[in-house]
Amino acid sequence: MKVFYAEEQKRHDPKFFLSSGGRQPNPEQPERVERLLEGARAAGLTVARPIEHGLGPISAIHTPEYLDFLKRIYQRWQHIEGASEEVIPNIHPIARTGTYPASAVGQAGYHMADTSCPISVETWDSACWSAWSAVSAADAVMAGESASYALCRPPGHHAFRDVAGGFCFFNNSAIAAQRLRRSAERVAIIDVDLHHGNGTQGVFYERADVLTVSIHADPVRFYPFFWGHADERGEGLGLGYNFNLPLARKSNDAAYLEALSAALRRVEAFSPDAVVIALGLDAFEKDPFGGLSVSTPGFALIGEAIARLGRPAVIVQEGGYLCDELGDNLTSFLNGYGSKAR
Repeated sequence: MKVFYAEEQKRHDPKFFLSSGGRQPNPEQPERVERLLEGARAAGLTVARPIEHGLGPISAIHTPEYLDFLKRIYQRWQHIEGASEEVIPNIHPIARTGTYPASAVGQAGYHMADTSCPISVETWDSACWSAWSAVSAADAVMAGESASYALCRPPGHHAFRDVAGGFCFFNNSAIAAQRLRRSAERVAIIDVDLHHGNGTQGVFYERADVLTVSIHADPVRFYPFFWGHADERGEGLGLGYNFNLPLARKSNDAAYLEALSAALRRVEAFSPDAVVIALGLDAFEKDPFGGLSVSTPGFALIGEAIARLGRPAVIVQEGGYLCDELGDNLTSFLNGYGSKAR
């Protein structure tokens, strides 16, 4: 299996975010890449540089209005007297109607869900290369590989079609799924991140060609709060094609694997031609966010269970933050997946 990654992805280096109103160091740090690369190599993966795919695969998911905002907002922000070094919103609309603000400040609030995704001079390029890693991984699977791993950083599953949030700018898992639709009639996204993939859900909520399944800490008291509840099943043509499995805080391997079994039954009923695994490693018991209690061996069991589906798979990196075991957790998942992949 190959890991697709470009060094440009390390350049995005956010300085802080607000947590419960307090200024904290931003945990989505470039060092994550080094730990994850170590973990991928330990599992026997070889590193491949993604191809520069242009905006086509990204604009298949994200609106041109949003892409124009992301590309230009940092330069525009620098012209505001007294503005912060990074683009961080200080206002958010209660409702997003047809009115679109002309000011940089207003547009930042319109297109950024929270304060955890600061935009710097390097953010655009890093986010593009992150998305292109997902596209290249999807292309490898369409070319015949049974599985590939996209080391996507910044991550993506909290990004909606026109909104950044939760450290995410482009929804790499959604981009990979849409790319796979070139050859796959049906694609399933299995999100095993600690946090609900609200952006991914939003992208496909009214579609029946992509099944979205997410196992995550119960959002009633956990980010992203407003999405990820069990009664969110899709709308319109997508009704019944979204499946959320919220777990109680500190749920362990046994509880997680029970939920995963239910998730995989739903995926099997959908009978996808390919799957995208939105791989968050932040469900780990010692992850800084501390939401769930999956062990390092538990990630191998998660990988084994998903691999038994026997479908071509694109593994897209989502969360998983700095702790001593971060690389080991990736190695565990990849080894488990490889032991059962067909």
